Amino acid sequence: MDNTKFKKQVYEALKNIKDINSDTNIVDNKTLHEVVIDDNQINLILNIKGNSPNYYNKIQELCKKYVKEINNKISINIILTSDNINKKTSSKMENNSNPVGLKNIILIASGKGGVGKSTVTNNLAISLAKRGLKVGILDADIYGPSQPRMLGINNEKPSSGKNGKINTIEKYGIRCMSIGLLIDEKRPIVWRGPMVHGALEQLIKDVNWGELDMLLVDMPPGTGDIHLTLSQKFFISGAIIVSTPQDIALIDAQKGLNMFKKVNVPIIGIIENMSFFLCPNCNERHEIFGNGGAKETANNLKETFLGEIPLYTEIRIKSDNGEPIIEKNNDQINKYFFKITDEVEKFLKENSAI
Repeated sequence: MDNTKFKKQVYEALKNIKDINSDTNIVDNKTLHEVVIDDNQINLILNIKGNSPNYYNKIQELCKKYVKEINNKISINIILTSDNINKKTSSKMENNSNPVGLKNIILIASGKGGVGKSTVTNNLAISLAKRGLKVGILDADIYGPSQPRMLGINNEKPSSGKNGKINTIEKYGIRCMSIGLLIDEKRPIVWRGPMVHGALEQLIKDVNWGELDMLLVDMPPGTGDIHLTLSQKFFISGAIIVSTPQDIALIDAQKGLNMFKKVNVPIIGIIENMSFFLCPNCNERHEIFGNGGAKETANNLKETFLGEIPLYTEIRIKSDNGEPIIEKNNDQINKYFFKITDEVEKFLKENSAI
């Protein structure tokens, strides 16, 4: 299929659709923000400009109709996003409720990038699933999604359910959704903040998660608007902070922790990743970045230290190959993840969350 020709045909066809309360079509007035074609799937990104998504049900139906008239074999996914946040609703919680079936939403965050938060997220998710819990992962890093590749599902595309929602991709006993599953991983996302918020909210509300004991959200680094949006829009059971031992990383981790406290999100605890280098040849421990900083920080802040994870070559290799190390019977490494899993389970049980 000639994607360039197909995209041009789609734009021309969708000019037949008038926007709500307007005589202008959705192409000319920029409601159709972007068309992204990946293999056998087309993604139509609609900018609903702060209006209720319900107003766009008819437009979505017409979009699908016109695309199918051009190519009736292609899968169609429509993402509603907004470039204009409604101030009345953005400043307070919208019922602060989660989609039906999601018992717990847990945010896994870091004050800065490069601390291994995504690796921790998927290994923790699989470890929890091995305990018999129903677990999902939402990759909330819209600009730099990494879960599809780390889970080995980067070549898969989600289908649409009968209810019009997006189906998750399942691997290793967990369910996953990421913008990286909808748009080619090499394609940059050039969206302003409000549009990212809209897409992220849709990735939670308009996805068939099914019944989950917990949804682990792999957050983008920092303490930005996305963190506040999730805290305001949904009921968050708790947050986990991932850091490395260096002082500079711990300073940023404290910022993230204090931000969650300000929005009344419970802190499950702190994880020290890359805590020490475990030599694969001699099994000796080398504290390259220092050691124990996260534990000391947790003690000073009277928070729980969930555990440490070593810097180990095999963890990196397995992650790059889409094979989380927790799936391998590597007791030397897995024991660290199992300890953290114990602590997370303990927190949820003490709070009657599972």
